Amino acid sequence: MPTPAQSPHVSQSNSMVSNHSKRSPARTSPTFEVSVVSPPSTTDVLVDRGFRGLAYVFAWLTIVLVCTILYEIGGHAFPAIQEYGLSFVTQSTWDANNAQFSVLPEIWGTLSSSLLALAIATFFGVFIAIFLTQDFLTPRVERVFTTIFELLAAIPSVVYGLWGIYIVIPTIRPIATWLHEHLGTIPFFSTPLSGPGLLPASLVLSIMILPTIAAVSRDAISAVPNQLREAAYGLGATRWQVIPGVVLRTASSGIFGAMVLGLGRALGETMALAMLIGNSNQVSLSLFSPANTLAALLANNFPEAGKVEEQALMFAALILLAITLGVNMIGTVIIDRTTRRLTGGTS
Repeated sequence: MPTPAQSPHVSQSNSMVSNHSKRSPARTSPTFEVSVVSPPSTTDVLVDRGFRGLAYVFAWLTIVLVCTILYEIGGHAFPAIQEYGLSFVTQSTWDANNAQFSVLPEIWGTLSSSLLALAIATFFGVFIAIFLTQDFLTPRVERVFTTIFELLAAIPSVVYGLWGIYIVIPTIRPIATWLHEHLGTIPFFSTPLSGPGLLPASLVLSIMILPTIAAVSRDAISAVPNQLREAAYGLGATRWQVIPGVVLRTASSGIFGAMVLGLGRALGETMALAMLIGNSNQVSLSLFSPANTLAALLANNFPEAGKVEEQALMFAALILLAITLGVNMIGTVIIDRTTRRLTGGTS
């Protein structure tokens, strides 16, 4: 049966469709390759279990090591504990010839010098951390300053002690003399600075712990998310409102951790303080009077100590260890509560 004649427009459109279908290939739906993860092999399981076991072993070894140290020091100090009891920490006499020993001045010197050094180092350390992290410097200059501050931790303590004797004490003596002459009625300035004393020892000690506080504070401030700063800037806050209100508040737990590390370093410092603090058995509020610390007492008296004095020194070492552990435990509690408060948890 003859087909009806097609119009030229219809035949032209059919030929265009036919040509287009020849030119463009047919589209296919995208295919996704599914990666199949194989289960861990026997070797992987053994390595994982071995690493976990080693982690547990070393964690328990740390606890065993601390207990062993406490046992050894406590065993050597037990005769002195029986002999002197509580009077060992409430009196201020250290006389090896008459076998009379007590460490109240040393406890006072240890705590006062460490806390004063911590206050000075924290003030400058946090400002250094802000200076290095809040875009005050170009990245190249920031790396230079960071390296310089970190190099302070590599200087031996005996060098710090010599620097304190020949530089720090002569530098602050005129200021101390003026304060004593004009403000001598204040207990903190009631004595002149004749040489080694609490203030020069604390100043040098603050410089020794400054790299630790500055480095840890810098890491804590650098970890603050940029979104928090940008949100504060978006609300109209200035840089000097953002730094204390947002940056320091968010990084406060890390800064507290830096302070705990710095205080632990200060409590155990020996050589520099033995050279600078004066090694005097007295309790005084004056910043310029000589003092003593538990670590300096141990370093100065152990080489020539007899049996009885050695037992008393072990008692003093046990007290120093207890102070250090107590400070770290209190610092851990403070950091934990601060972190919970900032993260919205319950304290």
